[in-house]
Amino acid sequence: MANGIVLSGYAPFVAALVCLLLGLTVGKAWERYKLKAGRLIDRRRAPESLHYILGLNFLVTNQLDLAIEELNKAADTLGDALEIHLLLGSLYREKGQVARAINIHQSLLQRPQLTRLEQSHVLLCLGLDFKRGGFVDRALEAFNEVLKLDPDNHYALVNIEKLHEDQHQWQEAYDVRRALGHQGGAEDRRSQGILAFLENELGLQALAHGDYAAAIVRFQSAIDLDAGVVPAYLNLGDVYARDNKLSQAVDVWEQVIERAPERAYLAFDRLSMAYGKLGAQERFAQLCRRLIADNPQDWRARLALARHLESSGDSKAALEQLFEALVHNPHALSLHQAIWQVLSRLEFERALVQRYVELTRHAVFYMDPHICMRCRYRSTELLWQCPHCHEWNTFVEDRIAPAKEAEELGV
Repeated sequence: MANGIVLSGYAPFVAALVCLLLGLTVGKAWERYKLKAGRLIDRRRAPESLHYILGLNFLVTNQLDLAIEELNKAADTLGDALEIHLLLGSLYREKGQVARAINIHQSLLQRPQLTRLEQSHVLLCLGLDFKRGGFVDRALEAFNEVLKLDPDNHYALVNIEKLHEDQHQWQEAYDVRRALGHQGGAEDRRSQGILAFLENELGLQALAHGDYAAAIVRFQSAIDLDAGVVPAYLNLGDVYARDNKLSQAVDVWEQVIERAPERAYLAFDRLSMAYGKLGAQERFAQLCRRLIADNPQDWRARLALARHLESSGDSKAALEQLFEALVHNPHALSLHQAIWQVLSRLEFERALVQRYVELTRHAVFYMDPHICMRCRYRSTELLWQCPHCHEWNTFVEDRIAPAKEAEELGV
């Protein structure tokens, strides 16, 4: 009798425990399964949908239309699988259907019980939608909302930086890049180079406002951050040259050749002018010959030397340098233009013209094209920031074919 009384005292506790376990079981079942078309669907098995897998396969092979078709079928079958709708929104954005992408991502934000991580990811996608559509203010707002949920979100910070760069808001971009640099690791080293280019842009901005002292500080700061930031040297030398400090300008421009000999040609016209004003024009010829000795395939140094010799009245020697340059890069239009100018001075001597024709028999002319190593964007001039992918210092000179040996062309 006493035992029965004791057990009956635990009855409410046992009943509550059973109800709790039953509630947890039902809750877990609801979390994992949903009822659709009269059958239960396992939410966790969404990635195993055949349409989902096919959609990913088409996405990998860049068949966006087919990927969208299959993912839409997967969404119809699986209902509210978050990752599928995120993918669909991003694909519509890439297809240029920005309004549809925005609608998808905004509807996802209305879902109850999104985790902070899920919410931040949807907001990031929404920010990318706004950015693609040109809605700069709304994109910035979305990316800043991401940072409220995840203050160290790398992708939100990068996109905010790029938006500021697109608007030429260099100080704001600089501040964001510093925050990215504080994340450490490889990003910190990469940030040094980007900060240097942003310092250079801030220097140009100071120049535009007539603040030459501030510009000098900015250009020097850029060089201190990254000794390979070529435009900072060029711009710093230009400021010194403007103030008739030609010796200082020459010292700075010559550093370009020491730091980045492949970019030396950017300083050739500046140095030729400065040497002439300083009464030391022979230094330019010596400089070009030194560069050629260090790298015989440096066709730009040969072109600069040829122009120098031509201006000195030595057309035959200039033409020899141009023919040598043509061996290493027969496709550069600037070389052909220079050769025809010299040939005209030599009254189109038959043997020289014939030699030129033999050298260029298989050449295809083009205007010194440059290509972005990141996104393959092409430009007829050297750009410090790619207008397509917005990365810094990614352009290299493109060559149609490798240079041939001089003996092979009979030079």
